[in-house]
Amino acid sequence: MFPEYDVIVVGAGHAGCEAAVGAANMGSKVMLVTMNMNTIAQMSCNPAMGGVAKGQIVREVDALGGYSGLVSDASMVQFRMLNRSKGPAMWSPRTQNDRMLFASKWRELLEAHHNIDFWQEMVKGIIVEDGRALGVVTGMGIEIRAKSVVLTNGTFLNGIIHIGEKQFGGGRAGEKAATGITEQLVELGFESGRMKTGTPPRVDGRSLNYDKMEIQEGDSNPARFSYTETKLPEKQLNCHITFTNSAVHEVLKEGFDRSPMFNGRIRGIGPRYCPSIEDKIDRFADRDKHQLFVEPEGWTTCEIYVNGFSSSLPEDVQYKAMKLIPGFENAKMFRPGYAIEYDFFQPTQLSPNLETKLVSGLFFAGQINGTTGYEEAACQGLMAGVNAHLFVNEKDPFILKRSEAYIGVLVDDLVNKGTKEPYRMFTSRAEYRILLRQDNADIRLTRKIAAAGMTGLEKRIERIEEKEKQAATIRKYFETSSVEPAEVKSYFESIKSTPLNQKVKLKTVLSRPFVSISGLENEIESLKEFNTQFDRESIEIAEIDLKYEGYIKKEQQMVEKLNRLESVAIKADFEYNKLKGLSLEAREKLTEIKPLSIGQASRISGVTPSDISVLLVYMGR
Repeated sequence: MFPEYDVIVVGAGHAGCEAAVGAANMGSKVMLVTMNMNTIAQMSCNPAMGGVAKGQIVREVDALGGYSGLVSDASMVQFRMLNRSKGPAMWSPRTQNDRMLFASKWRELLEAHHNIDFWQEMVKGIIVEDGRALGVVTGMGIEIRAKSVVLTNGTFLNGIIHIGEKQFGGGRAGEKAATGITEQLVELGFESGRMKTGTPPRVDGRSLNYDKMEIQEGDSNPARFSYTETKLPEKQLNCHITFTNSAVHEVLKEGFDRSPMFNGRIRGIGPRYCPSIEDKIDRFADRDKHQLFVEPEGWTTCEIYVNGFSSSLPEDVQYKAMKLIPGFENAKMFRPGYAIEYDFFQPTQLSPNLETKLVSGLFFAGQINGTTGYEEAACQGLMAGVNAHLFVNEKDPFILKRSEAYIGVLVDDLVNKGTKEPYRMFTSRAEYRILLRQDNADIRLTRKIAAAGMTGLEKRIERIEEKEKQAATIRKYFETSSVEPAEVKSYFESIKSTPLNQKVKLKTVLSRPFVSISGLENEIESLKEFNTQFDRESIEIAEIDLKYEGYIKKEQQMVEKLNRLESVAIKADFEYNKLKGLSLEAREKLTEIKPLSIGQASRISGVTPSDISVLLVYMGR
């Protein structure tokens, strides 16, 4: 019935879609199996992409040839660059999206790809022969053969939905759970666990009083996620902000005795940084209000997502409390919030290419690895798809270092440290975040993935080379040109900066706080044509490089030191138990994780600097 595929991807959420695209654009013939073709790339939770650190990931996915940035741009209803008041390492793009348009655009792009086929059915097992994954078995008993398999099951593995005292099987509201895979993997020796996530109620926007809320507009000059020339929106939708209050909290507390989170029915661990409203009230009892973001679901729907009001309390309690929120007095609920429990597998059971250590050719990506968030799932999917292709073609894996990408940080954290709670990316997790900015992801990554075999990137690389050329010209101009005190006198007065008392280089002027190239363009005659000579991306990169040159050089030096440890390879069959100088914990962790290098070994939880010294001495370093 089916030919043999190079890669089978199980699940068509954010991880599955990117896995299919990643493998297909590398040249593999892909089968994408999903339980429901109508929910491909469904935004199960909030209708938004990006945010702090997550926006950097979306830009990295785009730079690596993934489609999340393209789809986000095509479906955006609002764009905001977060943290503009902070340094450029913290700037994070975020889009509010049309939920239905997002999913339909993803499906359109997938169906347009000649290397991707589809099958709608639940997968109940994996075909494993001689320790290698060679396909899947569907619920109807159909076998589909392949040279590798990528599992991206999201919250569907033995999923249970909780609303108050009610619970029922499901991977998402209105969709059944997936069974069989967890049980088979456990039989094969995998360690599984349970996690929890949740979602807030959806309400009828026509029933809300927005006059009682604070307007949150998009940026006046919206940017985009993709490094291609995607179309920017001509208009944007507003979001709104409101707050809970003590009356809301008191009503919610009335339902705590019926809460599955407090009465023990939910065993899975939930996300620390995105707690339910009842969890926030319980943990932060001293706070009398919590912020809520009222977010539209799209251009043509009145459905509203109440961000910050995630709950698994009984639906009547949710509704009663909601009507006490300013602006929600007459709110009509479309459906209540709920919590969902699901199976995951400790990611320390994976190699850095996201292939499982127990079964060759089997890759995991997304929430099955204990992560949370569309962006975290998407980047894992892309990396797993690319590496599944490379595995099939017996080529070296594509692995990003912590110093090369947020994606490298995420994967490195997962495979070396594992996770006891849903893993979410933050800028604080990245040691080299001034190097890993959202503006330079294409410069960092596109040529790397092209060298690994990704097709269709020729125009992108030409654009990168032109951008680098322009940025170099701008930097040279600022390093060699000078400015007279009178030329910037009024500008410095406007930003309350100390006046110049002598002629200085433009680079010196730019290094001052609050001074920008755009501000100087209005004052200095020779810079007034910059906007017509150079594109805005090139100007931004040059400005950051000039203003933060010292910090950038310092991080680059740290990276060079780290890379010396990364270059010391460790054989996969290295017997750590023979090195008595290692601590017992180090021997256990190193034997379990099997690091590929001294650098990776140094980042494993429980491995101390003295353990690394023992390894280096043994290896003659």
